[in-house]
Amino acid sequence: QVYRNLGLNQSEIDKYFTGPAFLAWNRMGNLRRWAGPLPPAWHFKQLYLQYRIVERMRSLGMTTVLPAFAGHVPQGILRVFPRVNATRLGHWSHFDCTYSCIYLLDPEDHMFQVIGTLFLKELIKEFGTDHIYSADTFNEMTPLSSDPAYLSRVSNAVFRSMTGADPKAVWLMQGWLFQHQPDFWQPAQVRALLHGVPLGRMIVLDLFAESKPVYQWTESFYGQPFIWCMLHNFGGNHGLFGTVEAINHGPFAARRFPNSTMVGTGLVPEGIEQNDVVYELMNELGWRQEPLDLPAWVTRYAERRYGAPNAAAAGAWRLLLRSVYNCTGVCVNHNRSPLVRRPSLRMDTELWYNASDVYEAWRLLLSAGAELGSSPTFLYDLVDVTRQAAQQLVSDYYLSIRQAFQSHALPELLTAGGVLVYDLLPELDSLLSSHSLFLLGRWLESARAVATSDREAEQYELNARNQVTLWGPSGNILDYANKQLGGLVLDYYAVRWSLFVSVLVESLNSGRPFHQDQFNQAVFQVERGFVYNKKRYPAVPAGDTMEISRKLFLKYYP
Repeated sequence: QVYRNLGLNQSEIDKYFTGPAFLAWNRMGNLRRWAGPLPPAWHFKQLYLQYRIVERMRSLGMTTVLPAFAGHVPQGILRVFPRVNATRLGHWSHFDCTYSCIYLLDPEDHMFQVIGTLFLKELIKEFGTDHIYSADTFNEMTPLSSDPAYLSRVSNAVFRSMTGADPKAVWLMQGWLFQHQPDFWQPAQVRALLHGVPLGRMIVLDLFAESKPVYQWTESFYGQPFIWCMLHNFGGNHGLFGTVEAINHGPFAARRFPNSTMVGTGLVPEGIEQNDVVYELMNELGWRQEPLDLPAWVTRYAERRYGAPNAAAAGAWRLLLRSVYNCTGVCVNHNRSPLVRRPSLRMDTELWYNASDVYEAWRLLLSAGAELGSSPTFLYDLVDVTRQAAQQLVSDYYLSIRQAFQSHALPELLTAGGVLVYDLLPELDSLLSSHSLFLLGRWLESARAVATSDREAEQYELNARNQVTLWGPSGNILDYANKQLGGLVLDYYAVRWSLFVSVLVESLNSGRPFHQDQFNQAVFQVERGFVYNKKRYPAVPAGDTMEISRKLFLKYYP
């Protein structure tokens, strides 16, 4: 609305926004255009949804946070206002300027205040306000200058564009940039950015505090209030993971920090619907005075989760807690399992835990099935733990495949490759397909359901498919948002593995060396083929979860 009122035409606006699956990175100035443009109906539906969200939040006594103007603008601004001072930022991640290199309006340019204030006034007119606004001008993007005076002027200009519309404005800012580019954000630069805003009129999210807290090396954000946040998950990846000891102690240590300005705890995952136990734990800590006795807590958690005490289930959870959920040191959870990564001869199979603890937890959970099998949460966890065991087994078969190839042992290569491609991966796919929350069809149908026409439905489905696979036109951030879903395992991951094993077999047969570059080109066609295959996947589960898990167990339990 604001851009149209300023004189931009629709095609200039369309060239700016990404498709729905990538909008978060558009708002932070990382991406433009990719998987877009946004259909007009998208904006109307979002507007209506926003009314409902804001109304529900306020009815519950929650404080809404509205987005403010961070300075990123469509190129069309330069046509309408040829004299504005806008700079083209560099490319982001593995994207070139076709889809990145967004224009940043100089915060000291008069138009920055005009656009920022117009936008907020428009928002407040539409939704009312609780006086808290988010803006992230430099998320994973390097500022034009490291001069502290410049950085202070920038943050002051962003803040003024908020107070121009709402004198009571408070700026909520992600603190990710400070730990993501520590070479740029030295103490002087951090202090300058934070002190461009009056103390108390900014709240910083210490976004990855369980692994890389920023408050400790910035004297508690130099006096600005902050929220201790658990990030935990990247890309909505499946895979059991947690840093329970860091979570259990971190918030209390931050409260006791000298001159601490901590004002709360937060959860900021990139994706949800995985590892429920970690979110249950983090949510409970906000109400506690001191760290919990974790083994005792997780025993009660199993009982609450399944609605009945069960010794085997509690034992399984204590094993998971001490192993897969207790990553220590700097833990960054991108699922690196060979299962969900493009095959190569140099894959990472390292684990931060003892794999046998997960296998034993699997055995214990299965043994509790007779008593707890009617609990929906139990069946979900059984799928999840069986899936984790299968993920570990994939690594074992991968190591056998690699070893056989490197020692020119064709029979062993055929055996290990055959079991992986023709049995383990199809069995894993049928396990996932037996539970509604692990279905590719559910993911795709929920994207299509937002559409108001067939054409929109196809665009939204392509967004949903691309996000969990190629993440960009050419695998720019390949498998970043990998998921383990029934349909995806069989038609994407398994097809890649099948091609990899075939190419290795062919290499041994012909005596020609294996070339990763050639394989990458060939496998990209498979990956892209999946994104565009137009196959409809079931959105309702099929098969008996307990039976399939038991069958996998009898076949594969080490």
